Amino acid sequence: MVVTKLDRLARSTRDLLNILNTLEKKQVKLHVLDQQIDTSTPSGRLLVTMLGSIAEFENDLRKDRQADGIAHARKNGVKFGRKKALTDDQVLEMRQKRSEGVKIKELMSRYALSKASVYRALGDSDESAT
Repeated sequence: MVVTKLDRLARSTRDLLNILNTLEKKQVKLHVLDQQIDTSTPSGRLLVTMLGSIAEFENDLRKDRQADGIAHARKNGVKFGRKKALTDDQVLEMRQKRSEGVKIKELMSRYALSKASVYRALGDSDESAT
């Protein structure tokens, strides 16, 4: 079996070792093109497990840095996700119109929202009435 990079084969050292074990049972040798690793040799098998462990370590460090960056951004007031489609005033207006008997399809058209978005804006209590 040929792969271009070792990190494309498995996400963790455990997964990598399980894959290597399965390949070995099936008498399949692994060849990693980018790092010139061939698991048919003892040194190749050692190198695969070492590089797999290092790759998992780097991935864990990246995840930690990303989580730290997100926490720092939130602390500084950065908002994540999509902006709200309606202002609070528009939501109140929509609720008022619905209480006056305006149909969901009309609200969808007027506010350019999907059915699910209209129901979400109205709240769960109005979901059964269409």
